[in-house]
Amino acid sequence: MITYREARQSDTDQIVQFQVAMARETEDLELDAGICTRGVRAMFEDPEKGRYFVAEIDGVVAGSLMITKEWSDWRAGTVWWIQSVYVAPAHRKKGVYGGLYGHVKGLMDRTPGIRGIRLYVDRRNTSAQEVYRRLGMNGDHYQVFEWMKDS
Repeated sequence: MITYREARQSDTDQIVQFQVAMARETEDLELDAGICTRGVRAMFEDPEKGRYFVAEIDGVVAGSLMITKEWSDWRAGTVWWIQSVYVAPAHRKKGVYGGLYGHVKGLMDRTPGIRGIRLYVDRRNTSAQEVYRRLGMNGDHYQVFEWMKDS
């Protein structure tokens, strides 16, 4: 059975492991685990930055995601961005992400002022894009551009 909950500080190490693995798998990027750990801890220390959610199978964290907030003047409300999505390889194709998404979407539906959910995905990650489409999301509207400062 899969259960979904808001992450706790005690999940930090697992979330960091997931983020390091995700960067390697999806973007062939090696994250500095120390910097990532500081980033995850900062989220727990300041909930205004966002929130993590996890999926557990038999008490083992099988996947996680993070939500952050964006103010939308067009909608006069907040949009939640889903980020840092990862499901452990042994638990893929079991509905783990779909359940996490449903959990967050249910919270959104019950939270006044939250107008929608967005996420970005690497254009090469076609399997993730297919999952998002099956859940009713679409990638037809926006393209994301970025500029990132070197560490």
